Amino acid sequence: MSDSFRGMKVKFFSESVGAVCVVVSLIGCQSGELRRETGRACAEIEKSINLSERIETLNLLSEAFTRHCDEIVATYGAQARTQFRHKSFSVTREAANVFVPDGTFIDYVLESYERGYLSTILAASYLRIQKVEEAKVELRDLDHELFAPIYNYGEDPVNLLLSAVLWEQLGEVGEARVDWLRLRDLPRLTKKEDEALRHFAGARVDQIDRGDDPVASWRVYRIGTFPELDWDLQFINSTSGYFAITPKQPFVTSCESDTGLRLSTESWFNKLAIRHSHAYHPLLNVQTWIRLPIGVVYSLIPLAAGASVMVGGCMLDAAGKGKGPLCQLSVIGGIALMRTAPVVLEGALRPDVRHWEDVPAAIVVTRAAKPDLELCMPKQGDEAYPLL
Repeated sequence: MSDSFRGMKVKFFSESVGAVCVVVSLIGCQSGELRRETGRACAEIEKSINLSERIETLNLLSEAFTRHCDEIVATYGAQARTQFRHKSFSVTREAANVFVPDGTFIDYVLESYERGYLSTILAASYLRIQKVEEAKVELRDLDHELFAPIYNYGEDPVNLLLSAVLWEQLGEVGEARVDWLRLRDLPRLTKKEDEALRHFAGARVDQIDRGDDPVASWRVYRIGTFPELDWDLQFINSTSGYFAITPKQPFVTSCESDTGLRLSTESWFNKLAIRHSHAYHPLLNVQTWIRLPIGVVYSLIPLAAGASVMVGGCMLDAAGKGKGPLCQLSVIGGIALMRTAPVVLEGALRPDVRHWEDVPAAIVVTRAAKPDLELCMPKQGDEAYPLL
């Protein structure tokens, strides 16, 4: 075998391995699924909390709240809200962010509804351990979180409903009336008119104004888990850059009965769906459009690499007077590389749809003594877990 042929062979395999490594790295630059564990003791949950892992911390706080680890929620929930609520701008990170999948170098910032929900579970935890004044402070902070004009902003009906119920549990009917009144008079909080919510809230305002005594205390149930999100490219009539964000499972409809109300967390999804819109986050929207041509260039790498492998392999086979096996293998490998182009494009353009995952898909508030006595409780499908 001549030295020149041996050199061609070494060069071909070196370049082929390099191309594969580049493609694999581009495919691998995607956000993975977060690990979830259930059934752990409070001490084990606390050991798992790492505030530098923001989404995982939020999910662990949900788990701690469900398992009545109220001291853990009180301790770490307040820290998480303080550390995760503000956007820290870095020119270097923001510039680098356009060359990698969205959010790779950016710390997650709580959405306004997530700050609100964190305040509600903090208030509920304080209520369960008989720290009434601390619970009231959290509910007043909730009001501030919903209206604070910071990076993520905007109130939502789910947290207002939870706030109204918690105020009543604390015996502050006047404070609760304010939230019921908002729910009755602010249909703009939901993307579509929610007559069940408005009617139920209006009826509760009337009951408070008449001085009617409640026949039973409120019970709050969590229904299911917030659905996973899907996305696709949509360049026409999109409200979020060139993305169409959709839930993988539909949300349940609202339901009103004499004793309770079921309300989905679709309003929370609506905030996520507009995250990349120019009106909500102009910088994020601009980065999204800059990333588009960069992603297209990235997707050309496996095409060029695949073509190089096919041509180089066949030339090498011919130069070595082979009978075709190397050429055939090169064609198969080249085609395999070229087929990764759409995956690379998807990985490069993937929007940042990170969110607090372990939150309800819907909630039911009711005065019924048992879940099966509430007409709005789902009869099948998603399970119901008591929150209060």
